[in-house]
Amino acid sequence: MQKILDRYIFTELLPPFAISLVALCFVMLTKELLRLVELLVSKGVGLLAVLKVFVHLLPSFLVLTLPIAGIIASITAFSRLSYDKELVAMRAAGLGLLRLSRPVLIFSCLVFGLTLLLSQWGQPWTSVSLKKLALNLLREQLTLALDRGVFNEPVPNMVMYVSDSQEGAGTRSIFISDERNPSEARVIVANSYHLLNEAGSSQVGLRLFNGTIHSQPRDPNQYHQVSFSTYDLKLSLNQSLYAAAEERPSREAVIERLNQTNWQDTDALRRLTEYYKDLAFPTASLIFCMIGIPVGIVSKRSGRVGGFAVGVMIVVVYYVLNVLCEFFVTTLVLPPFAGAWLPNLSFFAMGLMLFYRVSRQ
Repeated sequence: MQKILDRYIFTELLPPFAISLVALCFVMLTKELLRLVELLVSKGVGLLAVLKVFVHLLPSFLVLTLPIAGIIASITAFSRLSYDKELVAMRAAGLGLLRLSRPVLIFSCLVFGLTLLLSQWGQPWTSVSLKKLALNLLREQLTLALDRGVFNEPVPNMVMYVSDSQEGAGTRSIFISDERNPSEARVIVANSYHLLNEAGSSQVGLRLFNGTIHSQPRDPNQYHQVSFSTYDLKLSLNQSLYAAAEERPSREAVIERLNQTNWQDTDALRRLTEYYKDLAFPTASLIFCMIGIPVGIVSKRSGRVGGFAVGVMIVVVYYVLNVLCEFFVTTLVLPPFAGAWLPNLSFFAMGLMLFYRVSRQ
C-alpha cells in the first residue's frame, strides 16, 4: 500500500517538473534567440547545424533550470495534495510528514545527480558565449551569406554590394570597399564571384573573377590599378564577432596565484569560489526540492501558478544571497569556501525549521 502511495506522490511531481523545466528553458533561450538567428542567417547555416547548436546549449540551460523546476514541482504537488485534503487523509492513516517525503527525497536525488553531472561535464558549454560556441560547432559549415541589392558588412570596415541583376548565366557582379587596413584602403570590382569555405578554420572568403583592384598608396599623387582574372579574398571571422573562447584556469593555478598575492587577488578569489560552487549549486537542487514540501503545504491555496511564483521567488532570494556572499569574498570578509556554501547552509536551516513546524501541525 505504501509503495503505491510513493508512486502516486512521485508521479504528482513529474507534470509540474516537466512543464516548468520546458517553460524556463524557453525563457532562457529566448534571451539568446536574436543573437542565434543573427549568426545563422548571416552565415547561411542549415537546419541540422541549428539543431546541433541547440543540443550543445541545453546543458548550460539545464544546470540553471533543473533546481528551479525541482522546487516548483514539490511546491505544486504538495500544495495540490494539501488543498484537496488528500494530505489530511494520508496523515490520518498514520503516515507522518517524514514518511511522505520519501518519494520527494528520491526525486530530489535524481535532480541532484543530473545537475551535478551537467555542471561537471557541461562546464565547457556554460563558460562559452553563444556566438563563440556556434562558431566552434559550425566552423566546417560556415559560408558567407550576402544579400543582393543591399550593402553588406560581413566584418568591420569592409562593405560589399552584390548586383541585384544577373549579367550572365547565373553570375552577378560585386563591389567591395576594403578599409580593414586604413593605410592600404582599396576598392575591388569583379564581374562574378564564388563563395569559399575552408573546412576546419575560422576563415571564409570569395573567389573573384575578371575584375580590378583600385588602391591609393600613402602618397596622394599615386594611384594603383591591378586587373585580375582570378583573385581570392579571405575573411577571418575572428575579425568580427568571434574571438577564441577563454579557457578556465585550473584550480591549482588559481590557488598558486592566491599564494603569490597573499590571498588578496579578488579575481582569483572569485574564481576559486566558482570551483566550490561546482558542487554547492547542484546540492542546492537537493535542498530546494525538500524545502518545497513545507512551503507547498503552507501555501496550499496558491495553485500551480502560485507554486511557480513562490518557487521562482525562493530561487531569486537564493541568487541574491549568492551575489552578496560573492561580494563578501571579494572584500575579504568571507573565505571562498564559506562564500560558496553559506547560501546552502542558510536554506538548509530554513528548510529544517519549516519542516519541523509543519510536521507539528
